[in-house]
Amino acid sequence: MENLLNIFVKSIFIDNMIFAYFLGMCSYLAVSKKYKTAAGLGMAVIFVLGITIPLNWLAYNFLLKEGALTWISEDFASINLEVLKFIVFIAIVAAFVQLTEMAVEKFSPSLYNSLGIFLPLIAVNCSILGGALFLPTRDYEFVEALTFGLGSGIGWFLAVVSLAAIREKMAYADVPKPLRGLGITFIIVGLMAFGFMSFGGFELPFKNKEQQQAELEKTSQNIENVEEVSVANFSE
Repeated sequence: MENLLNIFVKSIFIDNMIFAYFLGMCSYLAVSKKYKTAAGLGMAVIFVLGITIPLNWLAYNFLLKEGALTWISEDFASINLEVLKFIVFIAIVAAFVQLTEMAVEKFSPSLYNSLGIFLPLIAVNCSILGGALFLPTRDYEFVEALTFGLGSGIGWFLAVVSLAAIREKMAYADVPKPLRGLGITFIIVGLMAFGFMSFGGFELPFKNKEQQQAELEKTSQNIENVEEVSVANFSE
C-alpha cells in the first residue's frame, strides 16, 4: 500500500509528465487558453492514461517481452516481440481515444467542438505514449501500473488546468507587448516547472518494507562505523 502511495504522489508532483518530462506540450499549450476546455481535455487524458497504461502493461508482459509467451507454451520462451511495442501501444491508445471521442461527442457536443482536432490527437500525445514506454524500464506490477497511469493523468490535468486559470487571469493583466501570447505563456510554464521541481526535495513518508529494511541496514552500518571510530580514538 505504501509503495502505491509513493508511485501515485510521485507521478503527480515529482515525475509530472509536463514539468518533469515535458511530454504532451503541444496540446498542453494549445488548449490551455480557457479553463473549461482545459478541464475537459484533462479529464480525457486521465481516462485514457488510466485505462491504456494497464492494458499496455498486460500487452507487454504477456505478449511482447522476451519469454512473455510461455503461458502458451514453453517452446515460445525465446521469442522476443519488443520490436512491435510501438505499434501495439499506439493501437491500444488509438482505440481508447476513439472511444473517448465518441463519448465526448455524444454527452458534451460543446466541449467536443471546443477541443477540435486536439481530442483525436490524444492518440499521438507524447504523454500518453511516453507513459506506456516507461513500462519496460520500470518493474511495475499490474496495480502499480494502474496507479502510475491514474497519477500521471491527474498530474497532467493539474498542470493544464493551472495554466488555463493563470492565462484567463492574464487576459486582464498589462503584459508588455513583446511578451503577449506565447511569450508570457512560456515564462509562466517555466516558473510552474520550477515550482513542481521543488517537490523533488521532499522525502515521501510512504515507504514499503524493502525501503524500510534498507534504511535500517544503512542506519545499523552507520552506528557500527561510529563505534569503530570511537574505539580507535580511545585506543590512541
